[in-house]
Amino acid sequence: MTDTLESFRHFREKMNAAILAADNLTINRFFALDARTYEAGALPVKTKELLGLVASMVLRCDDCITYHIVRCREEGVTDPEFYDALAVALVVGGSIVIPHLRRAVARLEELPAE
Repeated sequence: MTDTLESFRHFREKMNAAILAADNLTINRFFALDARTYEAGALPVKTKELLGLVASMVLRCDDCITYHIVRCREEGVTDPEFYDALAVALVVGGSIVIPHLRRAVARLEELPAE
């Protein structure tokens, strides 16, 4: 896990720019698909970000968890909503998710409540 949200953001932005600058058609299309997937559609953005958070918890990807926690907070997810989503992730993923649950809560504590 990156030490701070600031270092996470900096690294992510820097590396995404480097990856996209390589101008690989497949990679660029995948990045575009990822961005489009989280736009409002039949489901609102807030719901999609919560789904992304749960999937990231179950897949145990700390970078993805951090990203979706930040996006969820930006979309107005409340602490009770976060904990409901984290509970779903724990039940679906099992006890192996617990270390990621700890890190997710630590990240959440770094963000101001909305």
